[in-house]
Amino acid sequence: MSSSGGVMRRGVTAWVLLGIVIVVVLAPIYWMVVTSLKTPREVIRPQPTLWPEVITTENYIQAVRDGIGINFYNSVFVATIAVAVSIIVAFFAAYALARHRFPLRMNGVFLMWILAVRILPPIVVAVPLYTVFNELGLMNSRLGLIIAYQVYTLPYSVWIIFGFVRSLPIEFEEQAVIDGANRLRVVASVVAPLIRSGVVATSIFALVLAWNEFLFALVFVRRPGLLTLPVVISRYIGEYATLWGQLMAIGLLATVPILVFSGYVYRRLTSGFSLSLK
Repeated sequence: MSSSGGVMRRGVTAWVLLGIVIVVVLAPIYWMVVTSLKTPREVIRPQPTLWPEVITTENYIQAVRDGIGINFYNSVFVATIAVAVSIIVAFFAAYALARHRFPLRMNGVFLMWILAVRILPPIVVAVPLYTVFNELGLMNSRLGLIIAYQVYTLPYSVWIIFGFVRSLPIEFEEQAVIDGANRLRVVASVVAPLIRSGVVATSIFALVLAWNEFLFALVFVRRPGLLTLPVVISRYIGEYATLWGQLMAIGLLATVPILVFSGYVYRRLTSGFSLSLK
Protein backbone atom coordinates (compact mmCIF):
# COMPACT_ATOMS: atom_id res chain seq x y z
CA MET A 1 0.00 0.00 0.00
CA SER A 2 2.82 2.38 0.85
CA SER A 3 4.47 1.61 -2.48
CA SER A 4 1.33 2.45 -4.44
CA GLY A 5 0.88 5.58 -2.33
CA GLY A 6 4.42 6.69 -3.15
CA VAL A 7 3.80 6.14 -6.86
CA MET A 8 0.57 8.15 -6.65
CA ARG A 9 2.31 11.02 -4.85
CA ARG A 10 5.06 11.07 -7.45
CA GLY A 11 2.44 11.10 -10.18
CA VAL A 12 0.60 14.02 -8.58
CA THR A 13 3.88 15.89 -8.12
CA ALA A 14 4.78 15.33 -11.75
CA TRP A 15 1.42 16.68 -12.91
CA VAL A 16 1.72 19.70 -10.63
CA LEU A 17 5.21 20.47 -11.96
CA LEU A 18 3.96 20.00 -15.51
CA GLY A 19 1.12 22.41 -14.84
CA ILE A 20 3.52 25.01 -13.46
CA VAL A 21 5.76 24.69 -16.53
CA ILE A 22 2.77 25.07 -18.86
CA VAL A 23 1.60 28.19 -17.02
CA VAL A 24 5.09 29.73 -17.09
CA VAL A 25 5.48 29.02 -20.81
CA LEU A 26 1.99 30.08 -21.90
CA ALA A 27 1.55 33.10 -19.61
CA PRO A 28 3.62 35.51 -21.81
CA ILE A 29 1.77 34.34 -24.92
CA TYR A 30 -1.58 34.81 -23.21
CA TRP A 31 -0.58 38.32 -22.12
CA MET A 32 0.49 39.17 -25.68
CA VAL A 33 -2.89 38.06 -27.02
CA VAL A 34 -4.82 39.96 -24.35
CA THR A 35 -2.77 43.15 -24.81
CA SER A 36 -3.17 43.05 -28.59
CA LEU A 37 -6.96 43.06 -28.14
CA LYS A 38 -7.06 46.03 -25.74
CA THR A 39 -7.62 49.69 -26.51
CA PRO A 40 -4.65 52.06 -25.97
CA ARG A 41 -6.36 53.59 -22.93
CA GLU A 42 -6.80 50.20 -21.26
CA VAL A 43 -3.23 49.14 -22.04
CA ILE A 44 -1.71 52.03 -20.08
CA ARG A 45 -4.13 51.73 -17.16
CA PRO A 46 -2.25 51.42 -13.82
CA GLN A 47 -4.36 48.42 -12.78
CA PRO A 48 -3.88 45.74 -15.46
CA THR A 49 -6.84 43.59 -16.49
CA LEU A 50 -6.59 39.90 -17.25
CA TRP A 51 -9.14 40.22 -20.06
CA PRO A 52 -10.02 43.23 -22.25
CA GLU A 53 -13.07 45.16 -21.16
CA VAL A 54 -13.66 46.06 -24.81
CA ILE A 55 -12.20 43.68 -27.39
CA THR A 56 -10.82 45.51 -30.41
CA THR A 57 -8.91 44.46 -33.53
CA GLU A 58 -7.72 47.99 -34.22
CA ASN A 59 -4.14 47.08 -33.39
CA TYR A 60 -4.08 44.43 -36.10
CA ILE A 61 -5.82 46.73 -38.58
CA GLN A 62 -3.32 49.49 -37.88
CA ALA A 63 -0.45 47.06 -38.41
CA VAL A 64 -1.83 46.25 -41.86
CA ARG A 65 -2.27 49.94 -42.61
CA ASP A 66 1.36 50.54 -41.67
CA GLY A 67 2.38 48.20 -44.49
CA ILE A 68 3.40 45.23 -42.40
CA GLY A 69 2.59 42.94 -45.33
CA ILE A 70 5.69 43.85 -47.34
CA ASN A 71 7.87 43.48 -44.24
CA PHE A 72 6.29 40.11 -43.58
CA TYR A 73 7.12 39.07 -47.15
CA ASN A 74 10.72 40.28 -46.78
CA SER A 75 11.23 38.17 -43.67
CA VAL A 76 9.70 35.06 -45.24
CA PHE A 77 11.66 35.43 -48.49
CA VAL A 78 15.04 36.25 -46.95
CA ALA A 79 14.84 33.69 -44.13
CA THR A 80 13.64 30.88 -46.41
CA ILE A 81 16.31 31.41 -49.08
CA ALA A 82 19.04 31.94 -46.47
CA VAL A 83 18.15 28.68 -44.72
CA ALA A 84 17.92 26.76 -48.01
CA VAL A 85 21.37 27.95 -49.05
CA SER A 86 22.92 27.22 -45.67
CA ILE A 87 21.41 23.72 -45.47
CA ILE A 88 22.65 22.75 -48.95
CA VAL A 89 26.16 24.09 -48.36
CA ALA A 90 26.30 22.73 -44.81
CA PHE A 91 25.24 19.26 -45.95
CA PHE A 92 28.15 18.86 -48.37
CA ALA A 93 30.59 20.56 -45.99
CA ALA A 94 29.55 18.34 -43.09
CA TYR A 95 29.81 15.22 -45.24
CA ALA A 96 33.30 16.16 -46.38
CA LEU A 97 34.44 16.83 -42.82
CA ALA A 98 32.92 13.61 -41.51
CA ARG A 99 34.06 11.22 -44.22
CA HIS A 100 37.37 12.60 -45.54
CA ARG A 101 40.65 12.95 -43.69
CA PHE A 102 42.34 16.20 -44.62
CA PRO A 103 46.13 16.64 -44.22
CA LEU A 104 47.51 17.79 -40.88
CA ARG A 105 44.18 17.05 -39.18
CA MET A 106 42.58 20.01 -40.86
CA ASN A 107 39.13 18.56 -40.16
CA GLY A 108 39.34 19.67 -36.55
CA VAL A 109 40.81 23.02 -37.54
CA PHE A 110 37.93 23.67 -39.95
CA LEU A 111 35.35 22.74 -37.33
CA MET A 112 36.93 24.94 -34.69
CA TRP A 113 37.15 27.82 -37.14
CA ILE A 114 33.48 27.46 -38.00
CA LEU A 115 32.62 27.40 -34.30
CA ALA A 116 34.78 30.48 -33.67
CA VAL A 117 32.92 32.42 -36.35
CA ARG A 118 29.62 31.48 -34.70
CA ILE A 119 30.85 32.56 -31.26
CA LEU A 120 32.07 35.97 -32.40
CA PRO A 121 29.78 38.90 -31.49
CA PRO A 122 27.72 39.83 -34.57
CA ILE A 123 28.88 43.45 -34.48
CA VAL A 124 32.47 42.27 -35.05
CA VAL A 125 31.40 40.65 -38.32
CA ALA A 126 29.02 43.46 -39.30
CA VAL A 127 31.75 46.08 -39.69
CA PRO A 128 33.83 44.29 -42.37
CA LEU A 129 30.68 42.99 -44.06
CA TYR A 130 29.38 46.54 -44.30
CA THR A 131 32.54 47.59 -46.17
CA VAL A 132 32.40 44.60 -48.51
CA PHE A 133 28.69 44.97 -49.23
CA ASN A 134 29.10 48.68 -49.88
CA GLU A 135 31.82 47.99 -52.45
CA LEU A 136 29.83 45.22 -54.15
CA GLY A 137 26.54 47.13 -54.21
CA LEU A 138 24.78 44.67 -51.90
CA MET A 139 23.52 47.29 -49.47
CA ASN A 140 19.73 47.73 -49.39
CA SER A 141 19.11 44.40 -51.10
CA ARG A 142 17.56 41.08 -50.12
CA LEU A 143 20.54 39.29 -51.66
CA GLY A 144 22.86 41.09 -49.25
CA LEU A 145 20.76 39.98 -46.28
CA ILE A 146 20.69 36.39 -47.52
CA ILE A 147 24.48 36.37 -47.71
CA ALA A 148 24.86 38.08 -44.34
CA TYR A 149 22.53 35.61 -42.65
CA GLN A 150 24.95 32.81 -43.50
CA VAL A 151 27.08 34.10 -40.62
CA TYR A 152 24.31 32.88 -38.31
CA THR A 153 22.87 29.84 -40.06
CA LEU A 154 25.80 28.21 -41.87
CA PRO A 155 28.13 27.44 -38.91
CA TYR A 156 25.20 26.18 -36.88
CA SER A 157 23.98 23.96 -39.73
CA VAL A 158 27.46 22.52 -40.42
CA TRP A 159 27.97 21.51 -36.80
CA ILE A 160 24.55 19.91 -36.40
CA ILE A 161 24.53 18.02 -39.71
CA PHE A 162 28.12 16.92 -39.09
CA GLY A 163 26.93 15.07 -36.01
CA PHE A 164 24.22 13.25 -37.95
CA VAL A 165 26.59 12.26 -40.77
CA ARG A 166 29.27 11.06 -38.37
CA SER A 167 26.76 8.88 -36.49
CA LEU A 168 25.70 7.22 -39.75
CA PRO A 169 27.39 3.79 -40.19
CA ILE A 170 29.76 3.93 -43.14
CA GLU A 171 28.75 0.40 -44.13
CA PHE A 172 25.69 1.79 -45.89
CA GLU A 173 27.89 3.85 -48.20
CA GLU A 174 30.38 1.03 -48.76
CA GLN A 175 27.56 -1.27 -49.85
CA ALA A 176 26.34 1.34 -52.34
CA VAL A 177 29.88 1.72 -53.73
CA ILE A 178 30.14 -2.05 -54.14
CA ASP A 179 26.87 -1.96 -56.09
CA GLY A 180 28.50 0.50 -58.50
CA ALA A 181 27.26 3.89 -57.25
CA ASN A 182 29.60 6.87 -57.54
CA ARG A 183 30.26 9.28 -54.70
CA LEU A 184 27.56 11.78 -55.75
CA ARG A 185 25.01 8.99 -56.07
CA VAL A 186 25.94 7.67 -52.63
CA VAL A 187 25.47 11.10 -51.09
CA ALA A 188 22.18 11.76 -52.86
CA SER A 189 20.59 8.30 -52.61
CA VAL A 190 22.00 6.90 -49.37
CA VAL A 191 23.26 9.60 -47.02
CA ALA A 192 20.66 12.29 -47.68
CA PRO A 193 17.58 10.05 -47.13
CA LEU A 194 19.04 8.51 -43.97
CA ILE A 195 19.73 11.85 -42.29
CA ARG A 196 16.72 13.63 -43.76
CA SER A 197 15.07 13.96 -40.36
CA GLY A 198 18.22 15.53 -38.95
CA VAL A 199 18.39 17.98 -41.83
CA VAL A 200 14.76 18.97 -41.25
CA ALA A 201 15.43 19.48 -37.55
CA THR A 202 18.45 21.62 -38.37
CA SER A 203 16.48 23.69 -40.85
CA ILE A 204 13.88 24.52 -38.19
CA PHE A 205 16.43 25.95 -35.79
CA ALA A 206 18.28 27.71 -38.62
CA LEU A 207 14.98 29.26 -39.70
CA VAL A 208 14.40 30.56 -36.17
CA LEU A 209 17.86 32.16 -36.20
CA ALA A 210 17.30 33.82 -39.57
CA TRP A 211 13.74 34.87 -38.77
CA ASN A 212 14.73 36.63 -35.54
CA GLU A 213 17.93 38.24 -36.86
CA PHE A 214 17.99 41.94 -36.08
CA LEU A 215 21.46 43.51 -36.28
CA PHE A 216 22.32 42.75 -39.91
CA ALA A 217 18.83 43.69 -41.08
CA LEU A 218 19.18 46.99 -39.24
CA VAL A 219 22.69 47.79 -40.53
CA PHE A 220 22.49 46.64 -44.14
CA VAL A 221 18.98 47.84 -45.05
CA ARG A 222 17.65 51.39 -45.01
CA ARG A 223 14.80 51.31 -47.53
CA PRO A 224 11.42 50.90 -45.76
CA GLY A 225 10.20 48.48 -48.41
CA LEU A 226 13.04 46.05 -47.65
CA LEU A 227 12.92 46.03 -43.86
CA THR A 228 12.27 42.75 -42.08
CA LEU A 229 9.84 42.21 -39.22
CA PRO A 230 12.31 42.40 -36.29
CA VAL A 231 13.45 45.86 -37.40
CA VAL A 232 9.88 47.08 -37.91
CA ILE A 233 8.79 45.72 -34.53
CA SER A 234 11.58 47.63 -32.80
CA ARG A 235 10.24 50.90 -34.20
CA TYR A 236 7.09 50.62 -32.10
CA ILE A 237 9.27 51.24 -29.04
CA GLY A 238 9.91 54.98 -28.97
CA GLU A 239 11.76 57.36 -26.73
CA TYR A 240 8.62 58.88 -25.25
CA ALA A 241 6.01 56.17 -25.82
CA THR A 242 5.62 52.50 -26.64
CA LEU A 243 2.68 51.32 -28.73
CA TRP A 244 2.09 48.19 -26.71
CA GLY A 245 -1.09 47.10 -28.45
CA GLN A 246 0.38 47.25 -31.95
CA LEU A 247 3.66 45.83 -30.70
CA MET A 248 1.92 42.76 -29.30
CA ALA A 249 -0.23 42.37 -32.41
CA ILE A 250 2.75 42.41 -34.78
CA GLY A 251 4.71 40.17 -32.42
CA LEU A 252 1.95 37.56 -32.58
CA LEU A 253 1.74 37.82 -36.36
CA ALA A 254 5.51 37.36 -36.57
CA THR A 255 5.35 34.08 -34.63
CA VAL A 256 2.72 32.49 -36.87
CA PRO A 257 5.05 31.25 -39.69
CA ILE A 258 7.48 29.63 -37.25
CA LEU A 259 4.67 27.95 -35.30
CA VAL A 260 2.99 26.68 -38.48
CA PHE A 261 6.23 25.37 -39.95
CA SER A 262 7.35 23.76 -36.69
CA GLY A 263 3.95 22.15 -36.16
CA TYR A 264 3.89 20.82 -39.71
CA VAL A 265 7.24 19.08 -39.38
CA TYR A 266 6.89 18.13 -35.71
CA ARG A 267 7.17 14.41 -36.41
CA ARG A 268 10.35 14.93 -38.40
CA LEU A 269 11.76 17.19 -35.69
CA THR A 270 11.38 14.54 -32.97
CA SER A 271 12.63 11.72 -35.15
CA GLY A 272 15.57 13.85 -36.27
CA PHE A 273 17.17 13.60 -32.84
CA SER A 274 16.63 9.86 -32.52
CA LEU A 275 17.95 9.20 -36.07
CA SER A 276 16.26 5.89 -36.56
CA LEU A 277 17.96 3.68 -39.18
CA LYS A 278 15.35 1.02 -39.57
